[in-house]
Amino acid sequence: MALRLASFVAAAFLAFAPAAAPAAFFWKAPDLHGEPVTGTEPGVLTDTLPGATPAEIRAALVWNLRSGLNVAALQCQFEPTLLTRDQYNALLDNHRDELANAYQVLSNYFKRTDKKNGQTKLDQYGTRTYSSFSTVLGQYTFCETASAIGADAIFAPKGQLYKVAENRMRELRKSLALAGEQQFRFWVPPYTPLLPPFDDRCWKKNDLRDRKGCDWSWG
Repeated sequence: MALRLASFVAAAFLAFAPAAAPAAFFWKAPDLHGEPVTGTEPGVLTDTLPGATPAEIRAALVWNLRSGLNVAALQCQFEPTLLTRDQYNALLDNHRDELANAYQVLSNYFKRTDKKNGQTKLDQYGTRTYSSFSTVLGQYTFCETASAIGADAIFAPKGQLYKVAENRMRELRKSLALAGEQQFRFWVPPYTPLLPPFDDRCWKKNDLRDRKGCDWSWG
């Protein structure tokens, strides 16, 4: 009876116990913080916008931030604790009006600068913006950085998402580059390979001949 009771208690405990949390990133990430931007700095926006007004540059900055966090929502689901997908969905809800305005301002810019092909250029700009946040080697730094920025974005007051973009877009762009563990820095000595001779006279089919000047050497 006691054994059955103990088994029942153990089963009940396991049934209601919280599931183990997914693994997190156990490393010291590089410090990617940078100075605030306006959107005119090289490499911050996907493309330069010739003749754009400050309001249009700001709209492009907000749209680039949204695009980067959208890519993170799709690309970073391998680590659920980063919450990039949930953050992005909350961003769309919390800042719906500012995002809609940014899109309209950006759309008007392309129509103003090219009345005939404005919509096509807007679509192309959007595609290039998404592509500019694609990364493989820098996935860990990008996802971790996007998660931190996404948290800032969803708690930013309505109408002030642009401030998050100004303060953290440089950081988001820098996160796309490969970076490794910062706590333990290992020195890897230069490697000099030992190479066989490449002169045809040193070889007979696949066999190395025993001739003068046909020795292995450090390359």
